[in-house]
Amino acid sequence: MQDVRKWAESLPRLLRRHRDPVVVQTLRSATAATIAYVVALRLSPEPAPLTAPLTALLVVQVTLYATLTNGFRRVNAVVAGVLVAIAFSQLVGLTWWSLALLIVASLGVGHLVRVDEYIPEVAISAMLVLGVTTISSTAWARIVETLIGAVVGMACNLLLPPPVWVDEAGESIEGLARRLRQLMLRMGDEAAELTPWQRAAERLHEARRLDHAIVEVDAALRQAEDSLRLNPRVREGLLHRVVLRTGLDTLEICTVVLRVLARTFTDLAKAREPEPMFASDAGSAVEQLLSQIADAVVSFAVLVTTSISENAESAEARLAAELHTATGTRDKLAELLQDEIRRDDRNWQLLGAVLTEVNRMIDELDTEHRTRRLLEELDRVSSEQRAKRPPWLTGLRERIGVPEQLRRNRTGGPGRSL
Repeated sequence: MQDVRKWAESLPRLLRRHRDPVVVQTLRSATAATIAYVVALRLSPEPAPLTAPLTALLVVQVTLYATLTNGFRRVNAVVAGVLVAIAFSQLVGLTWWSLALLIVASLGVGHLVRVDEYIPEVAISAMLVLGVTTISSTAWARIVETLIGAVVGMACNLLLPPPVWVDEAGESIEGLARRLRQLMLRMGDEAAELTPWQRAAERLHEARRLDHAIVEVDAALRQAEDSLRLNPRVREGLLHRVVLRTGLDTLEICTVVLRVLARTFTDLAKAREPEPMFASDAGSAVEQLLSQIADAVVSFAVLVTTSISENAESAEARLAAELHTATGTRDKLAELLQDEIRRDDRNWQLLGAVLTEVNRMIDELDTEHRTRRLLEELDRVSSEQRAKRPPWLTGLRERIGVPEQLRRNRTGGPGRSL
């Protein structure tokens, strides 16, 4: 009975691992490479046609969009390298100086045929082919194996759809929001007490380091955006991409504003040392306001990353309530800072900057502001796509009402429509 209970408890973890994108991608890559090798054994004259599984392994990328583009580029790279090797074998053969010329020529040809990151593959293919004696049969065998690997890799994406990395991108966005929240809470605590300017400067350095976190989140989001392109498992991929991208843009703006606020706190602590940055009432209001904005940042991240409409609606309501409370606290802080400036106007610029910066974050997180930003970005992306499509296809999509379907409801997480 105890074993059954343990198995039941471990079953959800096994199911989550089964759906984990890393596990799915590993199984897809191994399957594609094995099938390509088996097919190549029957069609290639080589006794060990390892080029086919190698090509399949490289072609089966994380996303279907990357698989299609990388597949064509890799085939072009290998064929170009083989052709360069055939030309050199007929002219000069293999010597140390011909090898150097071969590498230079192969890399140059790689730039001409525009194979991007596969430019070294042109030189690798040329050296492998030139290094064998039966150049003609080996060259054609390598081309055949490359084609087999590319075809098998692309076919695996149709039979075994690639994973969608939206959840991972959402976790990265929420992780960034929580880091912002923790920094805001620490800054709020220090604003309400006597804080040396050196400690305030440490918070400034923390805010600057958040730029690295934004780069990491942006990379995860780009991977998610690619996984939504040409993926048969995803509906409304454009909406998913725009929702996540505009959400990250908002958090990036909040990060920049928070860095400016940390610089203001540092300058204020240095200017008023050995006194506190704020009077007791104003310091308590700053602490309360930053805590409320920090909670709103996390609610905003949940709103843009949730995939269930009910959760998105509750997150939107929670965000609106938190921003309403933060607006009231901001108004209270404005009155307290005005009273403080009347008593002592030596640092009125810095005190005014504090109010301006917290107000900017509240405006950026506002749901109406987000709606306008999302619609503008969706219009921009849709216009770019229409410009790239043939006129007859654009007219057909408009007649069946595809663009209008993206605007029906309000904005929310990836699981909701517009």
